Amino acid sequence: MDGIRALVRRFSLAERADLACCGMTVAQAATLEALQKEDDLRLGTLAQCLGIDKSTLTRNVGRLKDLGLVETIPDPSDRRAAVARLTGEGRMAARRIAQIEAEFARSVNDALGPAGAEETLHVLDRLLAAVRSASEGCCPGAFDHLMTRCSIRKEITPP
Repeated sequence: MDGIRALVRRFSLAERADLACCGMTVAQAATLEALQKEDDLRLGTLAQCLGIDKSTLTRNVGRLKDLGLVETIPDPSDRRAAVARLTGEGRMAARRIAQIEAEFARSVNDALGPAGAEETLHVLDRLLAAVRSASEGCCPGAFDHLMTRCSIRKEITPP
């Protein structure tokens, strides 16, 4: 457990440090990433996708709107609801974030070498499958929702 916690903490700190140089939080970056994958998301759907409550999303989207990265418009199918979409600047920011993440992943991959990277990815798939299996006991469907609803990762099959 200590090893997993340390790994999660390290990746979280690396992500925060990388994004700090872009002038946004991890939550804001995750919002841009989700909107880059699926534009014109209803705010409720976006909150579910990110695993946050609607009031948190409202504040987050408000900050992104202030930065000129996101806009909201009435949902054409239900005027009582709103959808969020990236602006042109938002698309550029999402691409910069994706590039930073890819560079970080590449540096980790390079440090592992080809054989180490392949072995690590295999073990990671097994670890994610085990997490999925364990999650089903307390939160049925939560893992699949978070991992596949927003195209975050390919489907993980249990071990």
